Amino acid sequence: MSVNQLEYSLLMNLLRGRLQRLTQQLPDLVDQLPDESLADAWKVLQPFYYDLYMLCAMQESMRTIRPGDAMTREEALRLLNLP
Repeated sequence: MSVNQLEYSLLMNLLRGRLQRLTQQLPDLVDQLPDESLADAWKVLQPFYYDLYMLCAMQESMRTIRPGDAMTREEALRLLNLP
């Protein structure tokens, strides 16, 4: 393992530990916020939440959809135009 890989690994472990601690503290911190602050926070976080949701859905589809499972654009249009 090179020095850069070792530094990267150590940094990722440090960040992972911090994220785990923050995740554990988050419910208590959210409970302390007034409702108005929660509404403001949701306005900021909502686009990120939806982006993450879509990213997870796309990653899942890449794992589960095999060649031939999905239609081409032309096949979909033909199917939509059926009586």
